[in-house]
Amino acid sequence: GLALLPLLFGTPIVLAPIHIAFLEMVIDPVCSVVFEAEAEERDLMCRPPRSPKSPLFSAGLIAWSLVQGGLALLLIGSVYFLGVHRGMPDTEVRALAFAALLLTNIGLILVNRSFSSSLWRAVSRWNPALWIVMGVALPLLLAAVRWEPAQALFRFGPLHIDDLAICLGAATVLLASLEILKRLWRTRLTM
Repeated sequence: GLALLPLLFGTPIVLAPIHIAFLEMVIDPVCSVVFEAEAEERDLMCRPPRSPKSPLFSAGLIAWSLVQGGLALLLIGSVYFLGVHRGMPDTEVRALAFAALLLTNIGLILVNRSFSSSLWRAVSRWNPALWIVMGVALPLLLAAVRWEPAQALFRFGPLHIDDLAICLGAATVLLASLEILKRLWRTRLTM
């Protein structure tokens, strides 16, 4: 979606190859290390086994994925168009959208740590790999949008505290919305 928005509306391009590589440095370790290091949930052995005849991806899981992606795109797109509407330079719009993208991805990671427990319980479960990845990703993001040599590398303009607050607000709205929806859809998800 973020690759198509600029093409459809003639606005500044958000994702260059270097931005995708940066995102992959966060997403790949999360998928291959963080989620693999997750402790099993307390009620895991109380759940009935999944039927061998059930599809690998249930309709509920596909719908949940589409809701997550659609809501994330809506929020990041809103932040992006807010920057365009405010007349920010292309480099700052790119930095704003990228920061929102990275922060909403972290929100998605936190939401998807557990489908059966609350966000607080899922976050309080210890997973050192998660905190290492976030402890590296967040300072790197801050450096990319605030430190001039990194800004030049990423073709980012400087973001100010209010810009970062908007990005953090988008991630918080995503996190809260998906937590509410997760409670409503929990019985429909087949994991």
